[in-house]
Amino acid sequence: MSTLANADAEAQLLIVAASPLSRAGLTALLEERGCFVRGQVDGEALERDIDRLEPDILVIDFGWETGVMRARLARIDKDIPVLALIVEDDEASLASLLGVLRAFPRFALLLSDSDPDAIVAALAALEQGLTAIDPRLTDMLGSAARGDYPPPSDALTARENEVLQLLARGLTNRAIAQELGITQHTVKFHVNAIMSKLHAQSRTEAVVRATQLGLIVL
Repeated sequence: MSTLANADAEAQLLIVAASPLSRAGLTALLEERGCFVRGQVDGEALERDIDRLEPDILVIDFGWETGVMRARLARIDKDIPVLALIVEDDEASLASLLGVLRAFPRFALLLSDSDPDAIVAALAALEQGLTAIDPRLTDMLGSAARGDYPPPSDALTARENEVLQLLARGLTNRAIAQELGITQHTVKFHVNAIMSKLHAQSRTEAVVRATQLGLIVL
């Protein structure tokens, strides 16, 4: 398993922040602790920058313009972990951001004033396939994530059920496409249909809801 301090197999990070000072500060902080920063971008052309630099993890400082950066992130169709640093901690803002982050395979969510070692630890957690959340945010995130599910709007098709089982195994869109011999675009179409029918806002939420309904084959 790779570690962030292992020069032979370290995760390559892409720093994203609107402010040049924030980008430079984060880069210096992480490089001082043995992390490898692949590049720094302002997020205006985020998907193109991801294709160009091919990072392993996005590190995003949302700054004070949370809505702007959140909208940019929501347009990304990539299976890549995200570490989000935020300064706003109101419940409504967190609920909106959480809805975006859940579309990614895993994420870490920290306050911007987090200790540097906590940021590095969150990056290590992402590398190990884990999600990390600042303890100061867990109560509000729990409140934002709670809620009753309505019944499914329609039965899943046979193909959607196949995709659902693979989602439950934690496979990415690319891996599901390879497993089923279909395109990633078709996988995305089926995932969106599953989420819609199960009234879920994310892949994870869809799996949780499907488990509650007995749709997951264990």
